[in-house]
Amino acid sequence: MPDSGPRLRRYVAAFGHFWWEFLVGDTPELLVGAVLAVVVVAFFAHHGVARAVTVASLPVLVIAMLGASVRRAQRAAARSQRDAAGSPPTPT
Repeated sequence: MPDSGPRLRRYVAAFGHFWWEFLVGDTPELLVGAVLAVVVVAFFAHHGVARAVTVASLPVLVIAMLGASVRRAQRAAARSQRDAAGSPPTPT
């Protein structure tokens, strides 16, 4: 029987790479923001914060996270356009 060690390692590495790309991809802040939003809501639920506040906090946190991600993408796009045009960078 051939040695299956390298094959198993390759499969495990491919599996890990898939999940990394799936969860993190190009925007790791979305993964971090989603985990933080769930942690905050779990904290609220565990410490007896009113149910309405707990339920309403998740969409608010997700919208804030998505807004921050869009703003980051806009800045990156503007930066790449400036770099392509050869103009000097502007302070942010």
